Amino acid sequence: MLEYFRKLKRDIGRPSIHHSIGALTIVGFVSGVIFWGGFNTAMEATNTETFCISCHEMEDNVYQELRETIHFTNRSGVRATCPDCHVPHEWTDKVARKMQASKEVWGKIFQTISTREKFEAKRRELAEHEWARLKANDSLECRNCHEFSYMDFSVQSVRASQAHSTSLAAGEKTCIDCHKGIAHHLPDMQGVPGF
Repeated sequence: MLEYFRKLKRDIGRPSIHHSIGALTIVGFVSGVIFWGGFNTAMEATNTETFCISCHEMEDNVYQELRETIHFTNRSGVRATCPDCHVPHEWTDKVARKMQASKEVWGKIFQTISTREKFEAKRRELAEHEWARLKANDSLECRNCHEFSYMDFSVQSVRASQAHSTSLAAGEKTCIDCHKGIAHHLPDMQGVPGF
């Protein structure tokens, strides 16, 4: 077995005698296409609500809260799923977010929020991380569905119309500044200004 790996290392390190550059290029191209297809398939498989709630931490906690909101059930029948709000739609941003989400896998392995009590103890920390991420990207995921240019301010409440047409439209604030807790229960906000 050891001799096999030595021969393989030796063969890889020198020019091919038996195969043409064209054949090696074609094999490399086909291998790349297979890898790319597999990678994208895995990305899309992990970008579904079914995948998100496949662990009981999400299904028993935040998913149940989402089910009570207008983002889950509304008069128009349009529904936001977990990835709609937590994963950017653009490919490069999506890959970066998936890399960040590897920390959540670490949490799953070490059961940091495996019970309702553990989840509630970390709820504020988890929420603050998500709010900071949304603040940093100017609520990109919200803006995938909610666009100022499509809003009819005349049918909004006076407060919402004023906020949307002034500070938000001018770029002074972003969606998450006013809409914390829009799809999930707020953590204990004691000591936070404005709450």
